[in-house]
Amino acid sequence: MKNIKVGIIGGAGYTAGELIRLLINHPNAEIDFVYSTSNAGNKISKVHQDLVGNLDLEFTDTTNPNVDVLFLCLGHGNSVKFLSENTFSENTKIIDLGNDFRLEKDKFFNGNTFVYGLPELQKEAIEAANYVANPGCFATAIQLGLLPLAASGLLKNDVHINAVTGATGAGTSLSATSHFPYRDNNFSYYKPFTHQHLGEINQSVKQLQKSFSSDILFMPNRGNFSRGIFATLYTDFEGTVEEAIAIYKTFYKDAAFTFVSDDVLHLKQVVNTNKCLIHLHKYNNKILITSIIDNLLKGASGQAIQNMNLMFGLEETTGLNLKATYF
Repeated sequence: MKNIKVGIIGGAGYTAGELIRLLINHPNAEIDFVYSTSNAGNKISKVHQDLVGNLDLEFTDTTNPNVDVLFLCLGHGNSVKFLSENTFSENTKIIDLGNDFRLEKDKFFNGNTFVYGLPELQKEAIEAANYVANPGCFATAIQLGLLPLAASGLLKNDVHINAVTGATGAGTSLSATSHFPYRDNNFSYYKPFTHQHLGEINQSVKQLQKSFSSDILFMPNRGNFSRGIFATLYTDFEGTVEEAIAIYKTFYKDAAFTFVSDDVLHLKQVVNTNKCLIHLHKYNNKILITSIIDNLLKGASGQAIQNMNLMFGLEETTGLNLKATYF
């Protein structure tokens, strides 16, 4: 097939940088433009400095309305504004990496419908979609940890979640909690029990288990590392750990990037990959689920490329066979 012409909106951030890195090595994609009003006219490699020698493109403040796919890497709440002010071809597919269209109540826009883009949940719907809402990073790790139980109707009581994300989860804009002196040798929580990703998590769980009425209690934490999410979840489970492992391996038997590990996990196994790794442990009547991802790849840009591949009929793993930064 001919190369997919790609446009990226909001090109200076972490997720856009990861998209660019993936796309310049994707065998079926070609970057047409990278839009950034604050950097227009500057070389992309001035901002994403590891791309010196790989890319001569400059940022632009104009768009090509006829690109095949448009990635929106804007701050949460800004995608609706941008699409309201800019017009693209009816043949242009759109993948939004923000949270504007993830919930059922927000999925309709100008006569179009955004499909929630978690491939392990609804691969066929993504394949048929023209508009996709890419899941949030915490939401991806947590949902992949919970969905096999929900699909079997086995979430009976509250789910308790503790998850730690790296500094890149906060984006490139500086804040009091993203400066090096704050992050270094430090650890803190934020938005306890109220994180914005809870909406999409509850939505997907109830899509598979309509009877679920308990609470999902989520404590997000800031870690003193750059990238990755390490999530631990526990809830009541009456079966054995062997039965739980069988449920998870069956649910993910056709998943391209989600795998159940027999061994205890650590974050370096997934950093710089599009994988989600899951481990299960049973203690008395509780099942402990560990789910780990790279927040910028499986939690954002890698999953967006995975969705693009599905939307254009490509092999799901195209351009995403990445090696972990293990040492």
